[in-house]
Amino acid sequence: MTEPAFTCRQCGHCCHGRGGIVLTDHDIARLAGHVGLEPQAFLERYSEQMAGRTVLCTGDDDWCVFYDEGCSVHPVRPDICRAWPFFRGNLVDEDAWVMIQDYCPGVVAEAGHEEFVRQGLKYVADLHAVQHPGPDTPTALSNLPPPPGDSGDPRP
Repeated sequence: MTEPAFTCRQCGHCCHGRGGIVLTDHDIARLAGHVGLEPQAFLERYSEQMAGRTVLCTGDDDWCVFYDEGCSVHPVRPDICRAWPFFRGNLVDEDAWVMIQDYCPGVVAEAGHEEFVRQGLKYVADLHAVQHPGPDTPTALSNLPPPPGDSGDPRP
């Protein structure tokens, strides 16, 4: 059996920083239901507009509003969070993959970039998180190649 190219260590590094969590309509509906709000009320309370996109708010400390010694919405977290670190840049650029190893302790360098790409494309496709480019699409999840052995669009 092949060892995982990524194992989340729940360090929270990816939960810190403003503006990185672009929300899709699906994310908004899923999160709103989880916190017991209508989508519009959720948006008013937990999102902001940044560069023309709807993003999840952060606190004054720049941590995700749902991070408190761990992700309080983990079962329903946004697709962009589910997909980390299998973002487009890390999948298509080996140098980017090398750089994230200093940031994310869950990336297994010994697996190699090729294996990281193979596992990552399959993982993101299985999540149905691959998206077509659009104004509300997280760039990190768009224009990804299909997983190995699949020549079509991985979304249902």
